[in-house]
Amino acid sequence: MPLRLATWNVNSVRRRMDGLKAFAEEARPDIICLQETKVIDDLFPAIDIAAFGYPHQAVYGIKGYNGVAILSKLPLTDIETGSWCGRHDGRHIFARIKLGGNRPPLEIHSLYVPAGGDKPDPLTNPKFAHKLEFLTELTHWWAARGPVDAPGNGPSRILCGDFNVAPLPADVWSHERLKNIITHTEIEIAHLEALRRAGDWLDAIRHLLPDDQQLFTWWSYRAREWEEANKGRRLDHIWVSSDLQPALLGMSVFRQTRDWNPPSDHVPLILDFNEMLL
Repeated sequence: MPLRLATWNVNSVRRRMDGLKAFAEEARPDIICLQETKVIDDLFPAIDIAAFGYPHQAVYGIKGYNGVAILSKLPLTDIETGSWCGRHDGRHIFARIKLGGNRPPLEIHSLYVPAGGDKPDPLTNPKFAHKLEFLTELTHWWAARGPVDAPGNGPSRILCGDFNVAPLPADVWSHERLKNIITHTEIEIAHLEALRRAGDWLDAIRHLLPDDQQLFTWWSYRAREWEEANKGRRLDHIWVSSDLQPALLGMSVFRQTRDWNPPSDHVPLILDFNEMLL
């Protein structure tokens, strides 16, 4: 069996507990990274989640919005949180996953990048300015950490979550219609690419899928017939350190959750690894 990792902006973990349980039972991921859990740590449904197979949990939440978590069937160690732009707002958590035997651990990051509001102008839209600052701070942090193969830099890494940027033309339903819309603007794409380069990251999904093949993980709540219209965007990503490239087996998008009641506007993104090559 492969090692299966999933990331999902669940848009309130307590509202979607039935869906989370059903997804865990149907897709059987070993690790689930969540974003927008929207609950403080003391009220996180840890016992219920442990009961359906994820006893190892790392959570970082605040009241009412944001919030990230890592749910795992495998032990977690060295749990840390990241707070960016001077805000402790539940957007970044990471931990090491123990794989068993003498194999080194994996470092897993669950990240929720700010959405950025509606107007793509950092001078007049503070939310958009914050989004760019957030990505810039992360870029500096990863650049300072250095690549995995640098001396003393620790285990292989996975960075996943809702990045709120769709970088490629095939990551949106219409490049021409959306090129001046937040999530697909040139400045956001440039900031995300700077982050990718700083961490020496491999976009695992696009490594497995051609750049010109459309792939979406988000569909607006405003679209009543979301599947027929298919006006989606790829806002959710899984990046891996380049040393993990030989272990990549396959990817999938678990679209059916978009029809579950109540749905999130995001759906889970899944990546499979050859565990023997980790």
